[in-house]
Amino acid sequence: MSYTNSSVGSGSRGARRTFDFGRTYVVRPKGKHQATIVWLHGLGDNGSSWSQLLESLPLPNIKWICPTAPTRPVAILGGFPCTAWFDVGELSEDGPDDFEGLDASAAHIANLLSTEPADVKLGIGGFSMGAATALYSATCFAHGKYGNGNPYPVYLRAIVGLSGWLPGSRNVRNKIEGSHEAARRAASLPIMLCHGMCDEVVPYKHGEKSSQILSSAGFRCLTFKSYDGLGHYTVPKEMDEVCHWLNARLGLEGSR
Repeated sequence: MSYTNSSVGSGSRGARRTFDFGRTYVVRPKGKHQATIVWLHGLGDNGSSWSQLLESLPLPNIKWICPTAPTRPVAILGGFPCTAWFDVGELSEDGPDDFEGLDASAAHIANLLSTEPADVKLGIGGFSMGAATALYSATCFAHGKYGNGNPYPVYLRAIVGLSGWLPGSRNVRNKIEGSHEAARRAASLPIMLCHGMCDEVVPYKHGEKSSQILSSAGFRCLTFKSYDGLGHYTVPKEMDEVCHWLNARLGLEGSR
């Protein structure tokens, strides 16, 4: 199944890019449906691999939606095309951010969540570039709008970012501090960030810095966990702690 989101381009003048999202995989809850989380894969991956891992977790009250990013040329790979939520060059605070791509992916995720039942709690999680997109969505939620100014349409209750970073970090504090409503939303949104101290792809310092920037911008319900010896992958201990955190933060009924 393929989604074409021509309606969620940059909103800027001139030609806007069209993003063709790949197949979406859904893991249905085994128990009472209390929460829905969109989970975002890393660069070059697809929704299928994560859906298999998420299905094995002891979280029977969560429905997982695992979309697949559009295939696009990626600067950090020398322009080689692969699945990516946005274009990225080198990871640095001074590097340019692809806000058009970020907005398109954030809008696609919000669209997936917008049709969920009203009594179901909504969240976004991801790994690596997927974590970066989840964190960008968190800033859009707090700000009340995407980078292009269009209103952000869903109410988020949890964000999980594994081995990721915060795109657009330079602007976050100004966006949140400029509005009482934005500050209130930021303060109320639980965020869990996890990062391996031996990550050779997204160095640990980027995860730590992202946590510090979000905290200083007013995201008060933030948990940052570091894992000694962990590279750019996930391990059972990390996923166990994610499960425990989600159960607690979302008030889920817990075990099967």
